[in-house]
Amino acid sequence: MRPGSEQEMSEAIRAASGPVRIVGGGTRGGFGTGEVIETGGLSGITLYEPGALTLVARAGTPLSEIEDALARENQRLAFEPMDHRALLGTRGKPTLGGVAAGNISGPRRIQAGAARDFMLGVRFVDGNGTIVKNGGRVMKNVTGYDLVKLMAGSWGQLGVLTEISLKVLPVPEMQATLVLHGLNDRDAVAAMSRALGSPYEVTGAAHLPASGRTCLRIEGFERSVQYRLEALGQLFAEAAQDRIVDSAENAILWQAIRDAEHLAESAGNIWRISVKPSEGPVVAERLGAKAHFFDWGGGLVWACLRRGDDARHALTGISGHATLVRADPADLAKLPRFQPEPPAIAKLTDGLRRKFDPRGLFRSEPVTA
Repeated sequence: MRPGSEQEMSEAIRAASGPVRIVGGGTRGGFGTGEVIETGGLSGITLYEPGALTLVARAGTPLSEIEDALARENQRLAFEPMDHRALLGTRGKPTLGGVAAGNISGPRRIQAGAARDFMLGVRFVDGNGTIVKNGGRVMKNVTGYDLVKLMAGSWGQLGVLTEISLKVLPVPEMQATLVLHGLNDRDAVAAMSRALGSPYEVTGAAHLPASGRTCLRIEGFERSVQYRLEALGQLFAEAAQDRIVDSAENAILWQAIRDAEHLAESAGNIWRISVKPSEGPVVAERLGAKAHFFDWGGGLVWACLRRGDDARHALTGISGHATLVRADPADLAKLPRFQPEPPAIAKLTDGLRRKFDPRGLFRSEPVTA
């Protein structure tokens, strides 16, 4: 089914007699089982006020359409959403609803915040077919973020998003990257932590072990970036380094980091592991991965493991969570995609699901420990 309006989506959910599978652009593999309901019929930007830094669009709107509209006004989505197509080998186009439902956020999250931090309001259809609205369409009249935050990262298990309101930001005048060479994982994370704790406003910090590069990004007005880049270089004067100031080269570098392209050709299962930055190297060492790299200053570990291996063994005694991003069907049948929740948290989660989806239409998999 492909509802063409929010009311049609409501009627489709209300008429459903069994599980449904919500599909946007189909670029993230999809979740759930049952009859497919596509959100692509709910497309288009419904409000864009560049002066107010706000944009409202229907959930099925391709992200490229939103980014093109913002680019014409020299604005952008500051949370830098990942494009999964290279990593997962999927086609289609990422949609705003998919980004919001997954709270998809890229390297700039450490400085600007996550997708949920830029969501001002949502409209969605719950498991009863009820149309729910929360938050606002512009900054000046936002009232309450509770359901907005709840829907971000819910992966469609509480309802089908139909419209999202976003705060957007201007594109900075200049972007530059300081690249440190030859650091091991522990030294690289220490360097990234030092850079992020400096006054130089680093907006990206990633370590690529395969090439021995540790990348530190700075953005802003040209004179400010030049000054901060020089100062950051002096902070690591003892390390071999070079600087990338070409905008196209910077865009390619950080897009590859954002989209985990460094693991796209690796054979095996791809895991995304979130921990404290100081524990990133410990996790990587325990994993014994075929390939890995760090984002978010060491707090996000991307790893490729052999088929059948469970990355969660590396989290013993460590606070964090691991998500299975790419795997063959046999492993997906054995390994939970999301981190199993402790019983107390799982009870709260189950209570929310029962409230928003009493018929269990959207449930994709059990996640109780």
